[in-house]
Amino acid sequence: MTGSSIFDQLRADRSALEGLAEGGFPRPDHTRIIAVANQKGGVGKTSTAVNVAAALADAGLQVLVIDADSQGNASTALGVPHDEEHASIYDVLVEGASIDEVVVQTHFAQSLWCVPSTIDVAAVEIELIGSSERESRLRIALGEYIASRERQGMDRLDYVLIDCPPSLGIMTINAFVAAGEVLIPMQAEYYALEGLALLSKSVERIAAIHNPGLAVSMIALTMFDKRTTLAREVEEEVRTYFPSATLDTKIPRSVRVAEAPSFGAPVVFWDPRSTGAVAYAMLAQEIAQRGVSQEHEFEADDVNEEE
Repeated sequence: MTGSSIFDQLRADRSALEGLAEGGFPRPDHTRIIAVANQKGGVGKTSTAVNVAAALADAGLQVLVIDADSQGNASTALGVPHDEEHASIYDVLVEGASIDEVVVQTHFAQSLWCVPSTIDVAAVEIELIGSSERESRLRIALGEYIASRERQGMDRLDYVLIDCPPSLGIMTINAFVAAGEVLIPMQAEYYALEGLALLSKSVERIAAIHNPGLAVSMIALTMFDKRTTLAREVEEEVRTYFPSATLDTKIPRSVRVAEAPSFGAPVVFWDPRSTGAVAYAMLAQEIAQRGVSQEHEFEADDVNEEE
């Protein structure tokens, strides 16, 4: 990057930080449960889940991250222990434990919580064969946890972000049944377009059978290089086919985002003024503001239907 390019980026980051301070992070009227999913690995899915969650929590919102991937990368990024000695989402789905028993408050923010994952999660598919309500166990557990927080006088959760594994197995299906929205992070490359089409069809099938309210509500372009023709062309394709779902904020390639998990922290907390951290904070703000505007749109639609 040339000297002028660095200067331009710093100026853009400073302007973005000023915009974040002015725009705010509105609180949703209800708990938004968002499955962060992509069947292709290496697209920034976990980085998106943990950094959006961190930015929302840093703004004072109550946020829960559920690590549904047996690799436990979201747990690592949030500095949460997740070896075999610790209870995890496996215990919730297979052993019948409550989320109250396994949830961990992170040390980054009092309003940021995590249900960790362990390697045991890899066996969930086998363990739940033939079990009743196998697709709905996470939805039931989340409902009980939200009710439990209310009974304890705790603040209502504003967001639940579920970091799904890169496959359409029982963990991802549980996430889709529990969620009201799906956020798909994707790289700006042509193979990703094929994967996006397949994943959106999978969401539609699961919605038709288990969760009628589910939809791909947001698509975030990650590892985006605006200098390349390919990135711009892929963005144009995505916006053509998913005009209302494609988010305006794009996440650039960033060494700091890649380095942060090795320090057990989201980049939003580890290096908050870096370009990657600023981009994720902007993405989180757009998600928060979009949720409120969508609620208002739904309310207007309801009024129009009554008239």
